[in-house]
Amino acid sequence: MRSPILLDTGPLVAFLDRRDAFHEWAKSQFAETEPPAITCEAVLSEACFLLRRQPGAIAALLEMLRREAVVIGFRFEDELEPVSTLLRRFADVPMSLADACLVRMTELRTGAAVLTLDADFRIYRRHGRLIVPVIMPEVR
Repeated sequence: MRSPILLDTGPLVAFLDRRDAFHEWAKSQFAETEPPAITCEAVLSEACFLLRRQPGAIAALLEMLRREAVVIGFRFEDELEPVSTLLRRFADVPMSLADACLVRMTELRTGAAVLTLDADFRIYRRHGRLIVPVIMPEVR
């Protein structure tokens, strides 16, 4: 059984925006990832906002959802308390709602890793003290 890939906003935007500095990296990650990538509605909301001026990008994102290359695998209403706890715990970072949902998703899915461009995931902890597994570009 393969490890779940949890999709953050940065790689999703980079994949859909050819002008993004991480576009090629994101393309290679999507090519190596067995679908579906799993995400949450907060990530999709952030991505749509960031892609709003990119012609066709939001339509491409919606098509990825239709084809189930990306799926929503999180019910915020079911995880309100754990997400609220994460937001309070990492308020000084600060942690976004999307980040909190993704960290919670790593707690719920054994072996899951977050595909991200956000170095804050190296600060966040799941289950109180465990490192959040991430896939991100090498820092140079």
